[in-house]
Amino acid sequence: IRSFVPPLDRALVQPFKPETKTATGIFLPTSAPSSLLPGATVIAVGPGAPDKEGRIMPTSVKAGDRVLLSGWGGNAIKVGEDEYHLFKDSEILAKIEE
Repeated sequence: IRSFVPPLDRALVQPFKPETKTATGIFLPTSAPSSLLPGATVIAVGPGAPDKEGRIMPTSVKAGDRVLLSGWGGNAIKVGEDEYHLFKDSEILAKIEE
């Protein structure tokens, strides 16, 4: 998705691929949950939403950030085999910094 620009304070994210094998080499079934709170990589962000005085407030994340999301919310978008989600900036729980 090269030319996708989310509106206002939205962020387009791509969920992390679920782990298929543990660190010790045990293969996980596809039905096993990978984590309670899903994470994702930010692909694109909108310019921000206007505040009460009309000033544009930029989003708190930028393309390339790794974020933690709630288990609900957002809108799913499927492009070919890839799955993306569109979240409001306020629905993103945290940035993952390493």
